[in-house]
Amino acid sequence: MEIKEAQKIIEEVYGEKDRERGVYADLVWLGEELGELFKAVRENKSIEEEVADVFAWLLSVANVLGIDVEEAFKMKYLTSQGPP
Repeated sequence: MEIKEAQKIIEEVYGEKDRERGVYADLVWLGEELGELFKAVRENKSIEEEVADVFAWLLSVANVLGIDVEEAFKMKYLTSQGPP
């Protein structure tokens, strides 16, 4: 699956609720899921599930903001020397 496909699925399933909730509330959920990922890594439990949750909420936030995550990633990491 490509990132665009995943982003489209999140939009189709959650897009209306995400926009109703608003970007700041969606960011709070993303932060909460990131905290759960930290805990999962510390405890070595459910790491894959929490990574998936963080990714899904990142896609939700991007959808609300009108950002194509795959294109943003390509612009940032394929046209430069990579991360600092």
